[in-house]
Amino acid sequence: MASIKDVAAEAGVSVATVSRVLNEHPSVSAVARTRVLAAVETLGYRPNAVARSLRTDQTHTLGLVISDVLNPYFTELARSVEEEARALGYSVIIGNADERPDLQDHHVRNLLDRRIDGLLVSPTDGGSPLMLDAVRAGTPMVFVDRWIPGVDVPVVRADGETAVRDLVAHLYGLGHRRLAIIAGPAATTTGRERVEAFREALGAYGLDLPDAYIGQGDFQADSGRRVTEGFLDLPEPPEVVFAADNLMALGALDAVRARGLRVPDDVALAAFDDIRWFVHTDPPVTAIAQPTGELGRAAVRALVARIEGRPGESVTLPARLVVRRSCGEPPSVVPPLSPVRRSTS
Repeated sequence: MASIKDVAAEAGVSVATVSRVLNEHPSVSAVARTRVLAAVETLGYRPNAVARSLRTDQTHTLGLVISDVLNPYFTELARSVEEEARALGYSVIIGNADERPDLQDHHVRNLLDRRIDGLLVSPTDGGSPLMLDAVRAGTPMVFVDRWIPGVDVPVVRADGETAVRDLVAHLYGLGHRRLAIIAGPAATTTGRERVEAFREALGAYGLDLPDAYIGQGDFQADSGRRVTEGFLDLPEPPEVVFAADNLMALGALDAVRARGLRVPDDVALAAFDDIRWFVHTDPPVTAIAQPTGELGRAAVRALVARIEGRPGESVTLPARLVVRRSCGEPPSVVPPLSPVRRSTS
């Protein structure tokens, strides 16, 4: 019976190219696709995933544990992971942690019991003994979006720090001086990183971030609503509320409207993690967009590299500021650059 290697030899291409053709990946040239399909027909090759897994002790299955499947950011991330994995000959089993460390570990344990070949995780916290044990045991693993500091695992993430500096520069240029943030959980790297990036960016303009202007959220809409209500009750409310994720931004918008106030006339609103809905809100929300699809695809490639015994490298991709109308922007505005540019690793 012909193997995939036989097909590759007959077509004069790599095994990876054959896999991409069989999984209908768009990156393959028309010439290579024609040669591979001709070789498949000539040799009568028929993939058999079950037999292949028995011969290689691999299941060609990846596990993906995401923080919240209802968050549009993670929904898009999961879709790109599944598409890239399929193109490389892998299936994906998804577990939704719902921002709960115990549920995260439940999914990780079940996935490991299913003999997955590798694991993609966006950690809900930084102290999961189960994941640390899995890494020490040699399970191929990649962190995506979030990570656990000190753990020797490739991390695929966006550079949010630069985009946050651009946002603060934009807000400062619009005349805003009292800026508040709805922070994500301090147990997550993204929760801590976005607050610190915001604080440092304000400092570049001589602005402070008082404790009263830091509200603790949990990446859920209810917390965005609750924190914003607290901001609005302050003797001197902030001029801008920056939500550290999209769901908290939607909660903040609800809180403003419930008071009979308007964005941006009474309080401006900006968000981390752009979503398609933001162009349909009134007003459309100024937001920081992450290259979500690219992150998912890069994470799969890094994980498959580790599964195949090759080094899987960490990847940092740029996020970008998307200027709309929720911060009092005039009809045409070009966001200014930050006063200080620092290189990121």
